[in-house]
Amino acid sequence: HGAGCGGAPGVAADGPAHAASGDAGGPASAASGDADGPGPGEAEGPALTPPGTALAYRLVAGGRPLGTLVIGRGGIDRFPDEITGLVEDLGRRVALAIGAARRYARQATISAVLQRGLLPGAVAEIPGVRSALVHEPCDKGGPSGDFYDLFPAGHGRWCFAVGDVQGKGPEAAVVIGLVRPWLRLLAREGYRVADVLDRLNQLLLDDATEAADAAARALVAAGARPTAPGDGPQTRFLSLLYGELVPFEGGVRCTLASAGHPLPLLLDPEGAVRAVAQPQTLLGVVEDAGYTSETFEMYSGDTLLCVTDGVTERRSGSRQFDDGDGLALALAGCAGMEAGAIADRITRLVHEFGARPPADDMALLVLQAE
Repeated sequence: HGAGCGGAPGVAADGPAHAASGDAGGPASAASGDADGPGPGEAEGPALTPPGTALAYRLVAGGRPLGTLVIGRGGIDRFPDEITGLVEDLGRRVALAIGAARRYARQATISAVLQRGLLPGAVAEIPGVRSALVHEPCDKGGPSGDFYDLFPAGHGRWCFAVGDVQGKGPEAAVVIGLVRPWLRLLAREGYRVADVLDRLNQLLLDDATEAADAAARALVAAGARPTAPGDGPQTRFLSLLYGELVPFEGGVRCTLASAGHPLPLLLDPEGAVRAVAQPQTLLGVVEDAGYTSETFEMYSGDTLLCVTDGVTERRSGSRQFDDGDGLALALAGCAGMEAGAIADRITRLVHEFGARPPADDMALLVLQAE
């Protein structure tokens, strides 16, 4: 595995245990058969199996025993010293590899639990609306920076969100763990779409300020020079597409806003595609950004597509999937298809666009009026 070898701290392959009789300082030895010739009255027969030797090394990494490596060979009394050294080195490498694999498995388990907690367990069913979701983390073993939600907000309203947090891993998980409950709480309190973004923006800024102040206090306590206001990096921002759906007889009214996010696209039954939001500033960057929303109506067969930049910025060499309105063209080719089929087709086209696997998380939400 190319892991470190002799002298690596915290890793040991103790050396050789003696599993059979033999020299106290020599390798383990296990002899089968009788080395002497036939006894009196015994017929001369085939040669008996010659003795063999085994080396047993305890595998230890990080001070914890991981098992035992045993290597043996028949027909020899002991291993040469150079072979013993090689086996000892192999034992250290095996211990390193097993220790790393166990740490990775623990981290993957923690990440999987985080991911399950950050995404909704079930997606709400909306009267008169079909929905389809795709969520593909780039790192299969870690939490994604992309998230989605679709939930009832009361009084005949349903809300949806597709977002992309700066960064990945535990840092992104912290932000998602804050944003999703805030979104649900604000929506269920009856705030309008633009007001939800205004308040979420301020909450992120306040949270980042508190985190920066705490870090600055810790640095000063450790004897470091205090940082000037504004010197600290901004680490709590995200792009978000957030909207509200209100079904009515024959259709559904949609109000939405995009904060630094790829614009949502509306497909009509004839195959025409248009953007249905205006670009606005990322959340958590600018004080008092002042967000606005757009309202439109969807009727039978109208389809709304919402994606993260893992779709639009999928690369093939120097090209991106959305170059030349690539996403709109792909969606136009989905006219007449149901929500689930559209989600599957867009996902397939994104994967097929490049020869290598996607290098970013991807989330995709399709909402279609029945």
